Formats: sequence, structure tokens, C-alpha cells
Amino acid sequence: MNRKESDYLLVKKVNIEKEAIFLKLRENGFRITNQRKLIIDTIFNKECTSCKEIYWEASKKDSSIGIATVYRIIKSLEEIGAINRKNLYKISSEEIDILNGEGVVVLKNKKTFKLSEEDWKRIIRIGLYEAEGLNINDIDSIVIKKVNDEEEGIM
Repeated sequence: MNRKESDYLLVKKVNIEKEAIFLKLRENGFRITNQRKLIIDTIFNKECTSCKEIYWEASKKDSSIGIATVYRIIKSLEEIGAINRKNLYKISSEEIDILNGEGVVVLKNKKTFKLSEEDWKRIIRIGLYEAEGLNINDIDSIVIKKVNDEEEGIM
């Protein structure tokens, strides 16, 4: 894979993560405003370690953004689990609900496979039925959490 393809896949991954955050915000009653989009873009694109740094970067592009707006948006992102305090002001993709919406499988060689919501559900339905005899209609949500290979004993 050349650098151009790699950069394209990275941009595509970031866009998918942003869309997942927007969807989660909408599901929790938040509107997707231009200021919210700008702050989320700032978090993705800059190495900010505080609300003040996020404010500083975002206000360069939109002078109407106030520090209180940044704090409110950060709080809403924290409430939906998009920001993890452990990884201060980094978008958290450690946990995602794969039962709702489409997703992407990224292999170690960076090859990606986009799966529709129906594909996810079909794969999960078959896997859970074969492994545990479970029916997907009995499941409320499924969350995938990244773990280190060492934690799982995988080498």
C-alpha cells in the first residue's frame, strides 16, 4: 500500500469515527451545530491537552466560539463516551456499539472491509448462535472493547 492509499484510509477512518460521534450525539438529543463540528474536528486534528487549547485552536476558525461553549461540548462528548478522561481530549474509539449502524473491519495490513448494519447483524447472529445458541433478538447491544494482545495472552 502506498502513502496515498494509506492517507486515504486514515481520512476515511477519521470520517467514520466522526459520523459515529455525530450519530451518538443525535441519539442523545444533541443537535449537530457548526461549532460542535468544529470542536470535534479540532480534537481530531490537533494535539490539545485542555479545553483552553481546544478553545484557542477552534476560535482561530470561528471567533464566535466561547470558552463556555467548548466546556459544554466537551462535557456532552464525555457523557456519550466519545472522550475518555484517561486519554485526555483524545477521541475514544476503544468502545463502539456494533449492533447499530455500519462498521469497518481494519486488518493489521491496513486493508479495510466496510460492513453494512445488516452484514454486522448477520455475522453476529450466525456467530452467537453457533457459539452460544443465542438469538440476536434477545440482545440489546454489543460493545467491542480494544484490549492489548498481552492482556488476552495473544502473541
